[in-house]
Amino acid sequence: MLVEVCANSLESAINAQEAGADRIELCSELGVGGITPSMGLIRLVKERLSIPVHVLLRPRSGHFTYSDTEFEVMKADILACKQLGVDGIVSGILKENFSVDVERTRALVELSKPMHFTFHRAFDWVAQSMESLEVLEEIGVDTVLTSGQFPSAEQGLQLLEAWQKHTSMTIMAGGGVSPNNALLFKEIGLRAIHCSGTSFGNTIALQGKISMNSTKHLVEDAFASTNVETVRKIVQAVK
Repeated sequence: MLVEVCANSLESAINAQEAGADRIELCSELGVGGITPSMGLIRLVKERLSIPVHVLLRPRSGHFTYSDTEFEVMKADILACKQLGVDGIVSGILKENFSVDVERTRALVELSKPMHFTFHRAFDWVAQSMESLEVLEEIGVDTVLTSGQFPSAEQGLQLLEAWQKHTSMTIMAGGGVSPNNALLFKEIGLRAIHCSGTSFGNTIALQGKISMNSTKHLVEDAFASTNVETVRKIVQAVK
């Protein structure tokens, strides 16, 4: 069974390879479900690892319906990943009605070739799962990363099993995969699992320090962007 580790740093990627992982999905900011890592991190990971490296292409946190400018960034990142010798791309786009954005996702798949393409956990938001699987297979997706549309993949076992029987794509279980439940996914016929295996270290004492986390930006149904009028007023106030 293929074991993919979601690695958020060079250290994590090296640790995953040492532990026997078959490949990694490189990303940043696991706390928001992952976003595209820096090109510098991708380059260093490719230099240091011998196992395949797949890269998450998600230009921001929040929902999976992207603007034209965000789509341009995603395509540019694919081309950069190609130049760095990346083995696979992990991405996907939805429409506002939570159906697969077929046209844009197909464009990402085509641009990614010959790299492996995984449609990520945006699949856990799609309204028509079986129909969506058929669409993704038709446009050339290789793997679908999903928790079975539940908060954890263990809760989604029944759907994961049904989906794998319905498609030739690899259904890769991700979301709460641990040493305690990993075997369950093999027993239902899945060929791949996805985990982070995270532990926390490098702890420092922050008593009395203000928080640098911004809760107002942790929004899934909208995304933050610079407001022209707000900045214009600030500029006018000081110029």
